[in-house]
Amino acid sequence: MRDDRLLIATHNEGKAAEIAHLVDGLGYEVLSTIDLSPALPLPDEILETFAENALLKARYYHGLTGCLTLADDSGLVVDALDGAPGVRSARCAGPGASPGDLIATLLAQLAGVPLAERQARFTCAVAIAGPDFERVFEGTCDGTMTTEPCGSGGFGYDPVFLDPQTGRTFAEMTNAEKSARSHRGRALSLARNFLAELRNSA
Repeated sequence: MRDDRLLIATHNEGKAAEIAHLVDGLGYEVLSTIDLSPALPLPDEILETFAENALLKARYYHGLTGCLTLADDSGLVVDALDGAPGVRSARCAGPGASPGDLIATLLAQLAGVPLAERQARFTCAVAIAGPDFERVFEGTCDGTMTTEPCGSGGFGYDPVFLDPQTGRTFAEMTNAEKSARSHRGRALSLARNFLAELRNSA
């Protein structure tokens, strides 16, 4: 293997911890962009699909650091909002918005929409960039948007995303439970298999 370091391209501590847990045990030294000094800014995500944005970040950080880099782009697609917020899930409440602001904005947009019409899905694309290869893996999970936040775990829209099979929001699940069901967990399971093969072929 050219480098046993795996860089997770995110400034979100919750996401970094979740991804690090899912790739644990493969023999990589895992670090995130939070650990870099000096800190490197994230590139602007200006593309129209989750896969394109994930690959943009993976290429960017691999080019700057030389590390094998894993980046994801994920978001919420709500049927009643014609697919919004989509790739703009982290920015739909304006620059610098907190997770609470994002949730409040979404619930305001869904005001008056009955529970039976609040279907949504989380989508995640995970990109891996190395010295001579790029790969993208995708995962989705279906759910329903609640009318108010419930649960204190997770991050982002987890408190308002209800998993229909368990009857709980993602914020009410443990990390292990969420990873087994979530869009990111499904995409990262595919990515983990690729990373394991990469290590075994070294």
